[in-house]
Amino acid sequence: MRPADQSNPQYVARIERIDADARGGNVKVLARWYYRPEESIGGRRQFHGSKELFLSDHYDVQSADTIEGKCTVHSFKSYTKLDAVGNDDFFCRFEYNSSTGAFNPDRVAVYCKCEMPYNPDDLMVQCEDCSDWFHPACIEMTAEEAKILDHFFCETCSSKGQKKLQNSHAASRPSDTKNVGAYLATCLYDLSSCLKCAKGITEFFSCYVLSTTDITIDSLCFRWIQNDAGGDKKVHKR
Repeated sequence: MRPADQSNPQYVARIERIDADARGGNVKVLARWYYRPEESIGGRRQFHGSKELFLSDHYDVQSADTIEGKCTVHSFKSYTKLDAVGNDDFFCRFEYNSSTGAFNPDRVAVYCKCEMPYNPDDLMVQCEDCSDWFHPACIEMTAEEAKILDHFFCETCSSKGQKKLQNSHAASRPSDTKNVGAYLATCLYDLSSCLKCAKGITEFFSCYVLSTTDITIDSLCFRWIQNDAGGDKKVHKR
């Protein structure tokens, strides 16, 4: 709709009803106004898009002659899927109470390290792991660098991935517990130097252990001698 001050941007309203007198003249419209962010009590915020409008509870009756043209106010989701945004394209994701300054909904999802709602005017990159979105500036990246990214993992997911990799390496190392069947173990070391065996024993001695279960092999103090069925003995040193 045409503003009284031609230097101001055009007003946007949703036409709720059209009325005319008995002769079909003097057409009036009931308009429900959209507010721009800068017209709200809180003013424009960083996350408000340049084409964002708030559907207010402010109704007014206007002459149909003030209507200058038609525009499209998209839902937020539909707007973000537009291939190209024209001069007559806008979007709305909030209803606005003009007397209290309250919004409905009163909370929206936030993204990035800055924890701000999504502004469709801003370039963002998505982490391939957690699917969160990030502003290039918030991750110390230029817009040009962000545009040529083939893959992106945020700092948190990269750290988790590194930990998983480390754990994977740790899990892939040979286990100290092996199923050795029936083994004859002979300890030929000073047990006072063995972290597992030292219990105040200081002398050298030989001990014989026969086991048919999993045996924990301590590489510091054991030699394993397998007693083969044929009587031959093989020495396995660790």
